[in-house]
Amino acid sequence: MKVLVWGENRHEQVEPHVREIYPDGMHETIAAGIRENLDADVSTTTLDEPEHGLTEEVLAGTDVLVWWGHAAHGEVDDKVVDRVYQHVLSGMGLIVLHSGHWSKIFGKLMGTTCTLRWRSERDRELVWTVNPTHPIARGVPHPIVIEQQEMYGEFFDIPVPDELVFVSSFSGGEVFRSGCTFRRGHGKIFFFSPGDQDYPVYHHQDVRKVIANGVEWAQTDLPERKVPTLLRYETGDFFNGHGYTGPIEEPADA
Repeated sequence: MKVLVWGENRHEQVEPHVREIYPDGMHETIAAGIRENLDADVSTTTLDEPEHGLTEEVLAGTDVLVWWGHAAHGEVDDKVVDRVYQHVLSGMGLIVLHSGHWSKIFGKLMGTTCTLRWRSERDRELVWTVNPTHPIARGVPHPIVIEQQEMYGEFFDIPVPDELVFVSSFSGGEVFRSGCTFRRGHGKIFFFSPGDQDYPVYHHQDVRKVIANGVEWAQTDLPERKVPTLLRYETGDFFNGHGYTGPIEEPADA
């Protein structure tokens, strides 16, 4: 399995306390957690790389993309977002972490604002497993205890998840759908909220386990990557589609 961890890598460059927590960058810490839990080829790239490190060639060779962003969502090029979107529809897995809920790619896939309540005051978070038979919950304690974390709370403006795996509660009494799965086209998506830049959440062994489980779950079983297409199938022929693959265009002189 080939996994690519994409990180914004901005807080680490300008905020000393974040750099102290994540001296090699949050993306490298997330990648290390996947490697220690999963036998996979894990690489990283960041926002400031050419084409944000998400070229057609790179994405074509990626089974699962892990995404963390926060302060620079608007700097992500729309053409790159469209490219990632097409690969997800074609079968590439996508893991969206924490403030990636407001990334362009997650919003495009969800079709909603993806807004929520938040408060960054070192809240304790308890991550409760509500679907203990789900593969993403394998080997995870109930609950996961995160002593310091940013609060995310409802209402979280997302479509109804295909599967709800985790729900979090916070010291202020708030609750949040913190672990959700979705399917778009041939692609599988897992959103997992724990992980703010101000706290060492991605060093937490249980959080690392969940992310690795999500990566393993999100890999497609399809033999080849392709976007679902519209084809005509003749009666009795279930295998050989033909004809147009999109909306019919009217002739120019119509």
